Amino acid sequence: MAKRTQVYSYHEKHGHNVEYAGFDLPVWFEGIVPECRTVRSSVGLFDVSHMGRITVEGKNAEKFLNRLTTNDVSSLSVGQGHYSLLCNPTGGIIDDLTIFRTHSTKYLVVYNAANREKNWNWLEQHRDTDVTLTDLSDESAMFAVQGPRAALILRDISRTALEDIARYSGRDVKVGSLSCFITRSGYTGEDGFEIYIWKTSAEHPEDALEVWEKILSVGKNHGLKPVGLGARDVLRLEAGMCLYGNDIDEHTSPVEARLNFAVRPDKKDDFIGHASIKQLKERGPLRVRTGFRITDKGIPRQGQEIYSDAVAIGRVTSGTLSPTLGVGIGMGYAPPGVSKPSQSFEIKIRDRRVSAGVVKMPFYQRRSDSTVVVMGEEMGVRDFRTRYGHPQTLVAQN
Repeated sequence: MAKRTQVYSYHEKHGHNVEYAGFDLPVWFEGIVPECRTVRSSVGLFDVSHMGRITVEGKNAEKFLNRLTTNDVSSLSVGQGHYSLLCNPTGGIIDDLTIFRTHSTKYLVVYNAANREKNWNWLEQHRDTDVTLTDLSDESAMFAVQGPRAALILRDISRTALEDIARYSGRDVKVGSLSCFITRSGYTGEDGFEIYIWKTSAEHPEDALEVWEKILSVGKNHGLKPVGLGARDVLRLEAGMCLYGNDIDEHTSPVEARLNFAVRPDKKDDFIGHASIKQLKERGPLRVRTGFRITDKGIPRQGQEIYSDAVAIGRVTSGTLSPTLGVGIGMGYAPPGVSKPSQSFEIKIRDRRVSAGVVKMPFYQRRSDSTVVVMGEEMGVRDFRTRYGHPQTLVAQN
């Protein structure tokens, strides 16, 4: 039987649910396309309580995490966080994750739901003395509030000014009498936050339901609506972000995935997979993650072959019709020689090959209150509306 999150009673009543990563979760409420546009124009509320959440604590916690993850944990001050990777000795990606330093010797680590057991076993296998791991995944809830009006809503429910929380930072807050933690990161290309509600479970969901309903109530005046897994996947692809199991896995190196920004080879503590990653970077990968847009008719999907000069050279790992841009977009792995912006190849869709142009990622990302980046080009929101014909899609933050 699939597991349930703390707000399953809401999903059961309002959502169209599927089993995902062992959980019964909503794939949509109103519909994937309108939910994508809600996040782009105002704000969406996601239940991401199925994700893994653990704490790593002790005098050797920093050294332990630095040895197992690719980014430099020693660079984090209390309240700061970053995106990072767990890698195996051959440099393959076990998972991607976020790490937040919550106290001088304590960290919150968040990772993908499908990898919860695998990651826990890997961390336990390599755990140092004087390091304590605590799995909070089933004893806490986690909601994401994403969109240009996200800060307004969470400020109202927490009575805390969030404007000075930098991206990949966090802060303890109160929602009524409940102790919560808010981080600012996101998975949609919009400004966004995650709120963690401690000491609540599927068996005792009252605190989580209270926060969920409060966000819905306060957010109603700002256009907030609940959003399901379907729109979340489309939005993260528009933002050029990887989905574990599609775009990255244990046979993919950070070098191939173009995730070198999350790898710190010069940090003081060597990390698992470092030698293999360094060697691949020096000799150059045979394939790299590549973003593309369809310039013909067709919608790219995972598993479709990429062709160049009638020769299959790779496969699509993620693809969709972008509601924000009105074109087919995708990413996949192809040789570096055909993976530069302005180059082109073909995607085999059903029984025909359609043209696709290589573009910079992200496909879409909000840069500021009034500017967005579309396939490497920065433009104003007004210009975006004119060019892409979606006046209802974006609004300036206010």
